[in-house]
Amino acid sequence: MAKLLWILAIVLLVVWLLRPRRPSRPQTGAPQRPVSPDVEDMVRCARCGLHLPRNDALRNGDAFFCSEAHRIEHATERTPHV
Repeated sequence: MAKLLWILAIVLLVVWLLRPRRPSRPQTGAPQRPVSPDVEDMVRCARCGLHLPRNDALRNGDAFFCSEAHRIEHATERTPHV
């Protein structure tokens, strides 16, 4: 009986060593995005509505802007003309 178990173990080892190697398949389902520790808050330009990272935005009071031109346009619209 022990001889039969040794032969079976050797056959299984040979089959395992000779099996074709297949590259691992990518996981199915929705791809997972890596979570970045550098996640920034997004803000909206008060003039055109573009969303951009808070660090890239220009601030004027409570409003954020995507460019200096939009900041100036917004400021001139809000000031009363005399």
